[in-house]
Amino acid sequence: MDLFTAMDIGSSGMSAQRTTMNTISMNLANIKTTRTVNGGGPYVRKSVMLESTPVDSPFSKAMQSAQDRDLAGVKVTSLVNDNRPFRMQYEPGHPDANADGYVAYPDINVVEEMANMITAMRSYEASSSSIGTVKNMFNKALEIGRS
Repeated sequence: MDLFTAMDIGSSGMSAQRTTMNTISMNLANIKTTRTVNGGGPYVRKSVMLESTPVDSPFSKAMQSAQDRDLAGVKVTSLVNDNRPFRMQYEPGHPDANADGYVAYPDINVVEEMANMITAMRSYEASSSSIGTVKNMFNKALEIGRS
């Protein structure tokens, strides 16, 4: 594996985790949203679906020897709506209350979202650290070449 491939893998991880953190932030920001812009009811919690993706170009794949492994990065395939039922809360004075006085809120658990955010941040940091390590290795190789 060359240094640029290692950087491609790290950057794909950073990009995927950035999307995950943005999605979690969106979930937390809409925790009390009872009506979306188009009037379609409460906000629906979203999750990010990730998938491995090859980082090698077709040319580099053709030049691989039998000893080389397939390397993969990660990419976001989609944002999926969560199918949890809405949390019903009794608030008869609320403008979005139903005939029984209950308001439908998204079923978003703050603790779960924060745990997911911490996991995404740690993954982002790990990818960033791997890119930093690759850069240091590249600089050391340049120093060796100068000697």
